[in-house]
Amino acid sequence: METSSFMQYALVLLLAAVIAVPLAKRFRLGAVLGYLVAGALIGPSALDLVGNAEEISHISELGVVMMLFVIGLELSPQRLWVMRRHVFGYGSVQVLATAIAIGAIGLLFDLGWKSALVIGLGLALSSTAIGLQIMSERKELQKPHGRLGFAVLLLQDVAAIPIIALVPLLVVAPTASNVEPDLVAVLRVVLTIAAVIVGGRLLLRPLFRVAARTQMPEVFTASTLLVVLGTAWIVDRSGISMSLGAFLAGVLLADSEYRHEIEARIDPFKGLLLGLFFISVGMTANTRLVLEQPVIVASLLIGLVVLKGTILFAVGRLARETNSDSLRLAAVLSQGGEFAFVVFTLAVQNQLLDPHLRDILIVVISLSMALTPVLVLLAEKAIPKDAAVAPDYDHIEEIDPPRVIIAGFGRFGQIVARVLRANHIRFTAIESSIEQVEASRKFGSEIYYGDPSRSDLLRSAHADKAEIFVVATDDPDTNIRTARLIRRLYPHLKVFARARNRQHAFRLMDLGAHIVRETFYSSLVLSEEVLVELGLEPELAASRVEKFREYDEKLLAEQHLFYDDEAAIMQNAREAQRDLDRLFEADIAADKEAGA
Repeated sequence: METSSFMQYALVLLLAAVIAVPLAKRFRLGAVLGYLVAGALIGPSALDLVGNAEEISHISELGVVMMLFVIGLELSPQRLWVMRRHVFGYGSVQVLATAIAIGAIGLLFDLGWKSALVIGLGLALSSTAIGLQIMSERKELQKPHGRLGFAVLLLQDVAAIPIIALVPLLVVAPTASNVEPDLVAVLRVVLTIAAVIVGGRLLLRPLFRVAARTQMPEVFTASTLLVVLGTAWIVDRSGISMSLGAFLAGVLLADSEYRHEIEARIDPFKGLLLGLFFISVGMTANTRLVLEQPVIVASLLIGLVVLKGTILFAVGRLARETNSDSLRLAAVLSQGGEFAFVVFTLAVQNQLLDPHLRDILIVVISLSMALTPVLVLLAEKAIPKDAAVAPDYDHIEEIDPPRVIIAGFGRFGQIVARVLRANHIRFTAIESSIEQVEASRKFGSEIYYGDPSRSDLLRSAHADKAEIFVVATDDPDTNIRTARLIRRLYPHLKVFARARNRQHAFRLMDLGAHIVRETFYSSLVLSEEVLVELGLEPELAASRVEKFREYDEKLLAEQHLFYDDEAAIMQNAREAQRDLDRLFEADIAADKEAGA
């Protein structure tokens, strides 16, 4: 590619992305759809602004390679073992059920069994790039359907390798002349994967240790790119997907101390190349087929989304997800995947698939990818507004009323609960997140699902017989609402509340709550350790920090009297800072005189 042509292509691609993606985001359609539309517009089927679409698509594959490397970084072998049921159980069910269903439909339309099998396996795969990108944008990867979707996509990525390897084996039955080469190819694949794993264990950490010692960010970035691209190139030379090689490299580094730094260094490259990948998908789609054969394309598109979505919904229910989460799973993974392009192109090369049918399938897959953000939005609108609290709140039945009630069982509330349990003090914990409740119950915690700001739940929790109510929820508005309800219905209860910041603390103090600022005391402990490390005697450091604590708590009480007056607060804060400086300067001077 000439320099001038390269510059022209680069400018066109960047301009298309800069225009299309913000427009798509503005209409809440997601960045993925913006990239796909941009690619379709500048591709050969529309404006034909970029001639060498095939070469660009090869470069853009590096986006998927880097994305799978990052996935590997997030997935240590220990975590994979924990997820084994979701990955190898529900993921396998989805791939096999979809492949069998689509393959059976292909047989009904007089396709040969080999062609039907290839199409079924290819369409069973979803787009890892689109699925993860959308769930990441919507912050859903840690939600129930996000975790299940990630597991299904992971199994699909692993399954893509044997599917790609299977296509050439379907051409003809092996004979004496070609058995040996096939065995050699299989052996080469096994040895390559083993070499990557062993070499990664022995070489990757020393490589990054040397790069880190240089204290030059560009060297660390270059080392990261070397590992990703080098591993991808090695496995590609052995006939294995580059994505699998990058994934293995990521897994090998998942437990290393350099994981987060590596992820930060590669993230800009991943984002840019992933965008290029989606643009190339839009460019390679022969959109003219949509006008030439609209009925066939529309029928296949609807059939694929409905059939695959139905199976995914069933997988969600099999995994005991709610109807709402199962619908979200179906919406985000019902499209075709990028690996299908490789499978179908390989099938054409091996004369297992008609080239025209391949073109139609690629257009259908591309349209299904473009349709995914719209399906996700429609799924959200179809879910009732109260579906997020679909499970019924627990009915609390206590034989002995608790002395303490804890509202909120996150990081803060769990520590309070552990201290109370260690001192054999009976308590009742209430949490409004069903995911947190289920996770805590796995560790044997006695916790109830419910909204602590509801009077009926407080009544069933025997709030009238408790002595102390701990408000530990992390949402300030929920904290205030709960404290206000407690003060109104149960004035005898002593309320201890978690405060996020000073303004939150002031509002809780209005309600008579004893407040504990969630980061204040931990910051003081760290400050004391820093002073000791800088050379202060431990007793002196503790004294200075304690003096600061007393001064700040006195200041908080003073500012509570006029906290709704911003000008007065600012003036008081400036005066307080000067007073604090004078106080510590006097202490330092006294310490110097005593030392002299």
